[in-house]
Amino acid sequence: MNAPFSPGNPYSSVRVPVFARNGVSTSHPLGAQAGLRMLWAGGNAVDAAIAAAAVMTIVEPVSNGLGSDAFCILWDGSQLHGLNASGRAPQGWTPEYFEKRYGKQAKPPRRGVDSITVPGAVSAWVALHERFGKLPFASLMEPAAEIAERGYLVPPVVQQKWAAGAPELQAQPGFAQSFMPSGRPPAVGELFRFPAAARALRAIGASHGKAFYEGEIASAVTSFVQQHGGCLSMADMAQHRPEWVTPVAKDYRGYTLHEIPPGGQGIAAQIALGILSNFDLASLPLDGVASQHLQIEAMKLAFADVDRYVADAGMEVTTAQMLDNAYLASRAKLIDPLRAQDFKAGNPVQGGTIYLSAVDESGMMVSFIQSNFSGFGSGVVEPSFGISLQNRGFGFSADPDGANRANLVGPGKRPFHTIIPAFLTQDGQPVMSFGVMGGNMQPQGHMQTLVRMIDYRQSPQAACDAPRWRYNQGLALNVEAGMNPATVAGLQALGHQLEVIDDPYQDFGAGQFIWRMGDSAVEGYQFASDPRRDGLAAGF
Repeated sequence: MNAPFSPGNPYSSVRVPVFARNGVSTSHPLGAQAGLRMLWAGGNAVDAAIAAAAVMTIVEPVSNGLGSDAFCILWDGSQLHGLNASGRAPQGWTPEYFEKRYGKQAKPPRRGVDSITVPGAVSAWVALHERFGKLPFASLMEPAAEIAERGYLVPPVVQQKWAAGAPELQAQPGFAQSFMPSGRPPAVGELFRFPAAARALRAIGASHGKAFYEGEIASAVTSFVQQHGGCLSMADMAQHRPEWVTPVAKDYRGYTLHEIPPGGQGIAAQIALGILSNFDLASLPLDGVASQHLQIEAMKLAFADVDRYVADAGMEVTTAQMLDNAYLASRAKLIDPLRAQDFKAGNPVQGGTIYLSAVDESGMMVSFIQSNFSGFGSGVVEPSFGISLQNRGFGFSADPDGANRANLVGPGKRPFHTIIPAFLTQDGQPVMSFGVMGGNMQPQGHMQTLVRMIDYRQSPQAACDAPRWRYNQGLALNVEAGMNPATVAGLQALGHQLEVIDDPYQDFGAGQFIWRMGDSAVEGYQFASDPRRDGLAAGF
C-alpha cells in the first residue's frame, strides 16, 4: 500500500525510529510507559492512549492538565471516528459581561478566571473508554495517580517553560500553591509531587468521570472559580457533553488528510496542501528556497481564510467551499515565486499542548491531543484536587462588527481552537496517526512534515528532524537555526522577514508520528518522536 521511504536521514538526530506491532508515542517517556503498561495488561490502543494522556497531565503541566480540552481521531480497525471534547463558555458569558468588566469590545482575557471554559479532556477519556476501551477505567488512571503521588524528576524542556511562565502566573489563584511548592519553580531534575492531582485522578477513575462533572471535583472547581470572581457554574459543568464528529477529508497526491472539523484550525493544513497540489514540489530541491517559499505562501493563504471564516458554529461558508479544488487553484495563482506577500482572505462562496498516538496489532490507531492552550492555561489551579484550568476563552472574538462574527463570545458557545489531531489514509485504509504541538504551528507542522513524507519520500523520523519555519503574521517568520544558511538568505531576498531562532525548546511543532508499514497491522508500525521535546516512542 505505502511506497518505501528514501533511505537515510540527512539531518542530525538524537532519535532512532522504532518498529513494533503495538506502541505509544508521547512527548514524555513516562506517558509512553503508561500506555505500554496498558497494552501489556491486555488493553488496546484506546486504553493505552487514555492512560498516557492522564500521565501527561502530571508530567507536562506547562502544556496540559486535568482542566484541559481534547480532540481525537481514531481508526477502530475498519473506519475512522472523530471526537470533539472541547468545552463551552459559561452561561454567564456575553459581550456585555466582558464589556462591563474590561471595557468596550473586550474579549476574554488571556489569563485568570474569566478565560476559563468548561474543561473537556476528562470527558474525552470517558467517551473513548465507553465506546472502545477494554480495561477497567479506574486502572487507566492509576499510573498517573502513582506518578503524581510519588513524584517525578522535572525534565529540561518542561522546566524551561515552567520557569518562564511562573513570574506571570504566580499571583493567579492556586498557582503558587500547586506549582511553586518551594516558593519557586522546580529545577531540572528536582522531584515534583502533586498529591492533590492523585486524589482527583482516583476520584475520576472510581466514578468514571462523574466526580469531575457532577460531583466533588465539579463542586470544588466551580466554587473556587466563583470565589475569585468568575462565573463557571455546576450547571455549566454538568451540561458538558463531548461530540462524535466526522473528520474533514482532503486528498493530496494519492493520500487523504483527515482533520477535526471547525472550530479548529486543522482545515488550515488541508487548505495549504490543496494550494500546493497545484505545484510540482518534487521537482524542486527539498530544502531549497523555491520549495520552502511555496510552502510558506500557501500557509499564509490558508491562515488568511481560517482567521476570517472558521468558528465552531454559524460559519458564513462551508468547509467544502473552503476546500474546493477550483477555489484553491485560484488562491494558488496569487503566489508570486519571486516575492513574499501578506495575503488577505479570499471568498470561498465564489467557488501549550501535548500530542500522543497509540496503536495495536488489531489495527486500532489513536491520534489524540489535549491542551491548556497557553502555558499552564488560565494559571488558575483549584488546589484541593490540583485542577489546572485552561484559558480557551481567549480564543473568542468580542467585536460584533468584526470580520469573523461567528466566533463572537456567547453563552454555551465553543471558541476557536488551535489543537488538532491528524490522520492520513490511502485508498480508504489507515496510513498514519500523527500530530504536532505548538499553537498555530500545528497546521504548519502538519503541512511541512507531510510534504516531506509524500512529495519527497522522507521517513517520518527524517521529517521530524528536519529544520522548520513558523509563520507568525504579515511577512514575519521564525526559522530554526539548523536551516541551510543559503536557504535563509534566499528567503530573505524574496522579502520574507526572518528571525533565526537558536533555541531547541522554542515551539517549532514537536510531534509524534506512527506510520503503518503494510496492509496489515500485524506487519507493524514505524514510530517517530520529535527531538524538540523529551518524548519517547516505544513498542513491542
